[in-house]
Amino acid sequence: MSEHVTITNANFEPEVLKSTLPVLLDFWAPWCGPCKMVGPVIEELATEYKDRLKVGKVNVDEEGDLATRHSVVSIPTLVVYKDGEIANLSAGALPRRKIVELFQDFI
Repeated sequence: MSEHVTITNANFEPEVLKSTLPVLLDFWAPWCGPCKMVGPVIEELATEYKDRLKVGKVNVDEEGDLATRHSVVSIPTLVVYKDGEIANLSAGALPRRKIVELFQDFI
């Protein structure tokens, strides 16, 4: 079972902005090669950090509004939220240790 939450425009506020945990958002699409490379790592991190970090996935094809609001121009884009604010972000496929570096100071 996956530990991530599918983030939509409808649940963005309660799941991300009002989350008591830091949130790692993965903006992705099913046709994106680099997203497919990063996806399994994101799933591992969702399980490994499940009590300290919420992991959300945003399908940019289905949630174009959220992608636009976050100025996503390339995917994958990873955005870290802490206390309802963007705390860190990165575009492009990253190795596991770099993804962890994005959120480790906030957990």
